[in-house]
Amino acid sequence: MSPAPWRTWTALGLVYVVWGSTYLAIRYVVESLPPLLTASARFLVASALVIAYLLVRRGLTAFRATPRELANAAVIGLLLLLGGNGGVTLAEQAHLPSGLAALLVAGVPLWVVLLRVAADDRPAGRTVLGVALGFAGLAVLLMPGARPAGVALGPVLLVLGSSLMWALGSFVASRVALPADPLLTTVAQMLGGAVGLAVAGAVRRESPSVSGVRTSSVLAFAYLVVFGSIVAFTAYSWLLGNAPISWVSTYAYVNPVVAVLLGAVFVGEQVTGTTLVGGLVTVAAVGVVVAEEGRRRRSGQMPVERQGRARSSAT
Repeated sequence: MSPAPWRTWTALGLVYVVWGSTYLAIRYVVESLPPLLTASARFLVASALVIAYLLVRRGLTAFRATPRELANAAVIGLLLLLGGNGGVTLAEQAHLPSGLAALLVAGVPLWVVLLRVAADDRPAGRTVLGVALGFAGLAVLLMPGARPAGVALGPVLLVLGSSLMWALGSFVASRVALPADPLLTTVAQMLGGAVGLAVAGAVRRESPSVSGVRTSSVLAFAYLVVFGSIVAFTAYSWLLGNAPISWVSTYAYVNPVVAVLLGAVFVGEQVTGTTLVGGLVTVAAVGVVVAEEGRRRRSGQMPVERQGRARSSAT
């Protein structure tokens, strides 16, 4: 029996708005909290809450997995959270606008296609066109006119590298053995990423200054834990089992739009003409790629990969 439409749209709305808003929340967090250590704490707290949920609802049976499956998930967590989320966090501390960061991260599906090509997968012609168009849009976003005055190229390249790390984690997640329970996979990913972020923060000699911590940073941290890492993922997991993947995949090109709007409205981030053009081209290209890949899966022209496990913790 199909779920009521209002449930599907409510879940989609949560994924759209919450994951789109995490970029703005990160901006508030890094204003007065150490970026990598705080990101580590975020995923440690979130994983503890998910573990508690699993214990209450399913008991110890929820944690059945082989050491190899858990290790694979932890490595993927390093790619996603240390390589992906960590880079975005550092870039936003360097005053990269949250909306621009989201537009750059939107290129993840494009990187995934290139990784599949390297693994001898032949994409459809429409997918190739979408990827080419998408990288043209990313090139526009790298231009000086897409960055506000005073924002260096370094943070932009850092986010671009982070999107590649996120794509690599997503690519690997579809090809290795992982725990059968997606929530257990999420826990292992978050714990692996949290350890990596803590080590990186220690190497950078990060340390919190209690006297300088702002209330807005604390509230943003709580929002990322509860909504960014748990509520939206729960909605996303439910959608994967109850809605067409073509609907679920729309988050890839809706989230950046939400992020740009929230950044402009709440913190007055500048949206230049260059940013607008590059962003529109990139988002449109991602839409083409996602739609074409969904069509190929439905027609049986490509294997169905495990959906969503590499998007478990959001940005």
